[in-house]
Amino acid sequence: MLRRRHLGRVSFAEANDLQRSLLQASDDYLLLFEHPPTYTKGIRTRDEHFLVPPESLEAVVIEADRGGDVTYHAPGQVVAWAIVTVDDDPSAGRAHVTRLEDAVIATVVDVDPEHLLGRVGRLAGYPGVWADLDGIPSKIAAVGVRTERNRAGVRRTMHGVALNVEIDMAGFQAIVPCGIADRPVASLRSLGLAVRALDVEERLGVELSSRLSRTSRVARVERSAATTSSERPLLRRLRKAGVDPDAGIPLHSRKPEWLRIEARMGHEYQSLRTLTEDLRLVTVCEEAGCPNIFECWSSGTATFMVNGERCTRACGFCLIDTRKPLALDPSEPARVAEAVVRLNLRHAVVTCVARDDLTDGGAGAIAETVRAIRERSPDTNVEVLISDLKGDPDALAMIIDIRPDVLNHNMETVARLQRAVRPSAGYLRSLTVLARSVEAGLTTKSGMMVGLGESADEVEETLADMASVGVSIATIGQYLRPTERHLPVARWWAPEEFDDLARRGERLGLKHVQASPLTRSSYHAREALSDATAVAAPSRRR
Repeated sequence: MLRRRHLGRVSFAEANDLQRSLLQASDDYLLLFEHPPTYTKGIRTRDEHFLVPPESLEAVVIEADRGGDVTYHAPGQVVAWAIVTVDDDPSAGRAHVTRLEDAVIATVVDVDPEHLLGRVGRLAGYPGVWADLDGIPSKIAAVGVRTERNRAGVRRTMHGVALNVEIDMAGFQAIVPCGIADRPVASLRSLGLAVRALDVEERLGVELSSRLSRTSRVARVERSAATTSSERPLLRRLRKAGVDPDAGIPLHSRKPEWLRIEARMGHEYQSLRTLTEDLRLVTVCEEAGCPNIFECWSSGTATFMVNGERCTRACGFCLIDTRKPLALDPSEPARVAEAVVRLNLRHAVVTCVARDDLTDGGAGAIAETVRAIRERSPDTNVEVLISDLKGDPDALAMIIDIRPDVLNHNMETVARLQRAVRPSAGYLRSLTVLARSVEAGLTTKSGMMVGLGESADEVEETLADMASVGVSIATIGQYLRPTERHLPVARWWAPEEFDDLARRGERLGLKHVQASPLTRSSYHAREALSDATAVAAPSRRR
């Protein structure tokens, strides 16, 4: 199975960590995206191929483990990486490159067959794809790949092609592109073709899929586009993703029987409420309007929210306060630890608001909270539910180094609806956070909502991506609209549909799938960890 993913604009570092994770997967992957301005140095790059000092460039300069020399990436260029299994023989790499080049040639010729047939192809002695520009062979696509065996001993490919469509060619003037000094680079725009990179990406995805696999499953992240509509951005993004917000279920409609919750405000509930007020703690149970608050609080469990109660993001589904955040309270970790001790918790969940205003995204304070719990209650399992930390690997390392028993980061929704549901986050970035956690040896968890306009097959594709990067635990629950200002509910998913999603996830290799209408990220968290680690030893290191 080849899984094709259109991922929008992503950094090289995040894309590279994701493909490193997918190297271990059993499924093949084709990733299509574009980079912000970036220079990548292949294994044969020579210093003199930078015509200006790299540190003076207004772009990222990064070493890549692919073949080839230095090249340039920027918006308007289509990048396609193939992580696929190939035969374990010396000719496999060259045959793979040929398939990539054939796909690029077919894509470009298809734009204007009458004028381009015979003008686009290979150039003897030079890698990549070339075009005749006023009688001069000009490179329009760079190719750089690598093959290696994964931990199972299977030979897999990495990296791929970069096709210049409408990229600003000025960025190439700072280097000797691909180390070829006597041949120019060009773009489809240089050839006189008025085409959009997004359209070319779609066509290239089709051509590559036909050559790399007989079957292909596609998911794409919605890209932003300029618009003059007066409709609220939240609804406009949803409409652009293919969901009609006007067809959603009205906010005050009667919920199905399976979503009606009995309020149980007994002794345990009141005691926990008194405790959180006494210690001045914030729980996501209250702040996010969790439907399970009565059940969980009545059993003496809660999910503590740190780094304050104000979030720097405004996701379309979330009820948490988005006013300007206050300064961090240095006493918060100790107060959370005191609550864990008083409640005698065997499994504590610590979540957070997104704090993009902080240099480390709030990672340091989360790590301090885990340390405080471990010092006061060393036998308590600690699960953290974190933001994407803006993709900062150093910030994530602060949390990984404290070795939580579970690291949870939610995908939230399917690829197509990402921008509508959480415009400040990204599908690939979230997958990369999960991949980095798995690579560090942590038990890794993720969750998502349904009821926003996704299909069951799209949910399965997201579960497949979770499984492919090594996630152990997944949660799936029904989205409930908090207010009129939030995204509408497209439909109610029935309990048997959640059962089907759970079975799909388990078939894909996830160790535990908690799926039901009222499931939330930390619902039955202790039981999920127990199931996920029943065979493998826990990842915790003290």
